[in-house]
Amino acid sequence: MTSSDRAGEPLEDVWRRYAPDVLGAVARHHGDFGRAEDAVQEALVAASLSWPVDGLPRDPKAWLVTVASRRYVDSWRSDTARERRELEDAARAPSDALLAPGADAAPASQHDDTLTLLVLCCHPVLPPSSQVALTLRAVAGLTTAQVARAHLVPEATMAQRISRAKAKLREAGARFVPPPVEELPARVAAVSQVLYLVFTEGHTTTSGTGLVDVSFADEAIRLARELHRLVPSDDEVTGLLALMLLTHARRAARTTADGALVPLGVQDRRLWDRALITEGVALVEAVLPVGRVGPYQLQAAIAAVHDEAATPGDTDWAEIDALYGMLERVAPGPVVTMNHAVAVAEVGGPAAGLAMVEPLRTDRTLRRHHRLHAVRAHLLERLGETAEARAEFQIAAELTTSVVEQRYLNERAAALRPRRAGD
Repeated sequence: MTSSDRAGEPLEDVWRRYAPDVLGAVARHHGDFGRAEDAVQEALVAASLSWPVDGLPRDPKAWLVTVASRRYVDSWRSDTARERRELEDAARAPSDALLAPGADAAPASQHDDTLTLLVLCCHPVLPPSSQVALTLRAVAGLTTAQVARAHLVPEATMAQRISRAKAKLREAGARFVPPPVEELPARVAAVSQVLYLVFTEGHTTTSGTGLVDVSFADEAIRLARELHRLVPSDDEVTGLLALMLLTHARRAARTTADGALVPLGVQDRRLWDRALITEGVALVEAVLPVGRVGPYQLQAAIAAVHDEAATPGDTDWAEIDALYGMLERVAPGPVVTMNHAVAVAEVGGPAAGLAMVEPLRTDRTLRRHHRLHAVRAHLLERLGETAEARAEFQIAAELTTSVVEQRYLNERAAALRPRRAGD
């Protein structure tokens, strides 16, 4: 959905804004989350066909709730043979004709169902990978393809995972109700991971012509603030919120006026949002000295070191190196090692950083990820290995699905092209 409404807002943004409440309203009323999610997706398809032609309804949210409810009832009728009492109850739903834009619609729920949806999607009956995938699909409004890229798996694999997750919730009798307060902390880790991935997708989109999807990032921050309000004593939730704020503070400087990518080291730091930086640093300073240090807190601390440096030359790379060392002990993984290598290169030289990166080339997940090749290209360029660096930039450009990043990586490769006589 790329058309715009009467005020110029893309219809995709309208959908994303209302999606959690629409799904919540349908799931609460009818009870079956999986069937409700399918019905809401069908309502999206109906909106994508109707709204660009006929215009936005007076109440888009109510329109979506009504159409999704009808689709739910249609599905229920076709799949079951209920008693007359249940059929009569279903028949009290609105008629099957689509609402014309501007027509009256069923009253939409005024509840903010997003957190309830998050917790339901993070139900303990689901494995962590399914919790994250289902929430990204149902709550954040990512397409199955976007969720698949976030997990570095084929789209078909992700579609099956989401389908199985919804079936498992149905089998477990999961209902659309807030969990008891005592159960909430057990689901916080999965919810935090979901919000982190949603924010990551907004901070650097995995596809399309833009680098940043501000609505994704803003929504993740909004939910992180709400989660922090509900569980203020959870140190990692505090760290997650701080990480988002400190990273999002740089958004205005990350691209030029024509949309080209601007690396951190050459960004105009006057464009950084100082209010977000102040808030994020305060959260880091409040949480790090107490409790158990976790990966979100350490990533937030690294972001804070970057944000507090007045110029690139003022960056305390030794502190960042030390923080990454702590992060590798707390949450080891190839991506952490790759990022740590960049800091090591700043402290000990590019050869030291490259030595850390080389073993990662055999990692099955990372070797097809553009970031590894881009980091390796950067370090090779610093070592003067221009031909190999150029080849790595070209591979990275081929692997990324972001048009903005692809353009930047191709430009870096072109800049290393050997000059011909007469150039």
